[in-house]
Amino acid sequence: MAGAPGAWARLWRRLRPPRRLRFTREGNWFVFLALAIGLAAINTGNNLLYLLLAWLLSFIIASGVLSELTMRGLRVTRRPAPEVWAGQPFLMEIAVENGKAGLASFSIEIEDLIDGRPLDKKCYFLKIPPGKTQRTSYRHTFSRRGRYRFDGFRIATRFPFTLFRKSRDTDDGSEVIVYPRLTPVPRLPPRPRHLGSGQSDRLGRRGEFFGLREWKDGDDRRAIHWRSTARAGRLLVREVHDEIERRVTIVVDNALPAAVVRALDAGERLREDAPTLDALERAVSLAASHAAAYLDGGWGVALVARGLTVPLGRGKAHLARILRELAVLPTTTEAVAIGAADAVGDRVLIVPAGVAAAGRPTADHVLEA
Repeated sequence: MAGAPGAWARLWRRLRPPRRLRFTREGNWFVFLALAIGLAAINTGNNLLYLLLAWLLSFIIASGVLSELTMRGLRVTRRPAPEVWAGQPFLMEIAVENGKAGLASFSIEIEDLIDGRPLDKKCYFLKIPPGKTQRTSYRHTFSRRGRYRFDGFRIATRFPFTLFRKSRDTDDGSEVIVYPRLTPVPRLPPRPRHLGSGQSDRLGRRGEFFGLREWKDGDDRRAIHWRSTARAGRLLVREVHDEIERRVTIVVDNALPAAVVRALDAGERLREDAPTLDALERAVSLAASHAAAYLDGGWGVALVARGLTVPLGRGKAHLARILRELAVLPTTTEAVAIGAADAVGDRVLIVPAGVAAAGRPTADHVLEA
């Protein structure tokens, strides 16, 4: 039953009429005037009125022929921004290629379609010369993270007399991954480590500052802290945590009550449970923000959720992977277990506010979103 809406949508796309025609305000008045003159010509038998009626009808026929010619031979493509974030506007580039050899296209409107419905933005092209490609962009904002699938485009025109708006839909499926919203967050202090507690306190030449100590034979001269040495009157060197110890596992609990998950799977709209869903979205956003903050500081970050494990990694490519996984992270119930966290690094547990679930691991930091 889950695939029924998609099957009905595909069937409708096959059975829908190839063109849609809608009267404009000018077109309504024009047709009303043509009907009035036609009735007058029939009642009076005046040849001048018949001539005027024929002239009006020829305008309608010319409008249909010219609008059809201007819409033919058009190929539309889209190019989204490299990164799309929830709650932030982005630019979607629309390119229209006129494949007609010797005929330009005029007054073309392009709309993106999602679930068979156009977005609230239109791209307008005044003239597309034959054999040329015109490009423009529209600004849009997705309020929530996730995967958004485009069905195609709606190509429309009011050329040449703005009497009618003729449109047709084209299939051009693609998708956009919307990353969770990032917010500034303070990096959490690392948990204290003690020698002999099973956690190594190795010190190295690169990493977070650990402290100062007196110079010893064999120390690297580049580690001398000259300002503190001048104040103390003796050589002092900097000690830093070895980078291998700077690792953290971010655990986000994506469990919601079973009734809410069933409603979401059935495609129902949530009203009373909307705050619960909003809390999960805030938790995912908080997890993405902390992952970005830790990776920016040079830490190794792993991500764990119910049904998801992203191993430890560093750098921008790893951040992109984490953001993509969080963008499409589904809701589930507490029956799905949370993966095992790294036993060496810090552990940060992020839970939705007001949602109680079993099976949550212990952590050095517990944050409620």
